[in-house]
Amino acid sequence: MMLDIVTIHVNGDVRDVPKGLNVAQLVAHLGLTANRLAIEHNSEIIRRAQWEETPVSGGDRFEIVHLVGGG
Repeated sequence: MMLDIVTIHVNGDVRDVPKGLNVAQLVAHLGLTANRLAIEHNSEIIRRAQWEETPVSGGDRFEIVHLVGGG
């Protein structure tokens, strides 16, 4: 049995991910820690409060950046 998948772009790389994810679930699926991430979805920055309500669709483009503190 084939899982339903969609193809997206993450930081320029093509990725196949399960269909029906939202951005919060995508972060978990990619094995990333949500703390200190900035995410751009189709050229728009999305706030963390929007992650659970933002669906991931085939062809979407994500830039995910891990913010590093220092000083």
